[in-house]
Amino acid sequence: MPRDFRGYSGRPPEIRWPDAARVAVSIVINYEEGAEFTVSGGDPRNESHHEISEEFVQRPDPCMESHYEYGTRAGYWRIMEVLDGFGARATLSSCGRAVEVSPWLAKDASDRGHEVSAHGYRWESHQGLTEQEERERIARTVRAIEAATGKRPVGWHTRSAASENTRRLLVEEGGFLYDSDAYNDDLPYFLDVAGRRHLVMPYSFDTNDMQFHRTHRYVTGEDFATYVNDAYDWLWREGKAGPRMLSIGLHLRIIGRPGRIAALEAVLNHIAKRGGAWIARRDEIARYWIERSG
Repeated sequence: MPRDFRGYSGRPPEIRWPDAARVAVSIVINYEEGAEFTVSGGDPRNESHHEISEEFVQRPDPCMESHYEYGTRAGYWRIMEVLDGFGARATLSSCGRAVEVSPWLAKDASDRGHEVSAHGYRWESHQGLTEQEERERIARTVRAIEAATGKRPVGWHTRSAASENTRRLLVEEGGFLYDSDAYNDDLPYFLDVAGRRHLVMPYSFDTNDMQFHRTHRYVTGEDFATYVNDAYDWLWREGKAGPRMLSIGLHLRIIGRPGRIAALEAVLNHIAKRGGAWIARRDEIARYWIERSG
């Protein structure tokens, strides 16, 4: 697959965000609960990642399952309360299977004004899937979200590695405005995919609460808030000269814990005090970029 090491080369498009904002802030809430692998659900193994990583257990694992259930039972509501307090709209990056299990959650998020985008059908990498398997997973994810919310998703993000076919299949499907299967820039950019102009909205793994689990890079909520606030401040400085975008990745079962949720509040307070932010859904940012890119 071709790679681009040059990008904008320090000369991004002359696009200004609404109200002269310096940074477009994209809050992405990953909704995966119910889409993880479980033996009790008929899978050959259980997911191994939660607060710690464990060896796969080849029988139903109520311990692991309850860690994921926390996200929908408690975490989601805390996150929504904080976002509502700031009038902030986010993108709920949703696995199709999770939406099928708890359609009420996707509908609630949509009714609150958040975007419900697609995060694959299962919480899995697409590496190793055949083209037909991947095509079917994309279609099933779209159907699940549309059935729950009355709106088809226009954004896509694959867990971990996409396949060599993913982006082309999204374009061929015809209804996707963007994908977030890249981590290589602070701004959206276009690619030619199957003869069509396709928008990539880069995502981020560093300004992401996954680091509480995968690396334990963050120990306290203050660790996470400090790092994200530092990222915002630097992009705010650069944003005087040209547009910048900050992706903040969250998970129901991670940031939604009572010992971490204050970090989200601290980040939103900091951004509000600093000013210069356009906190927007990913589909809003994508449409704005497309409209002003000619």
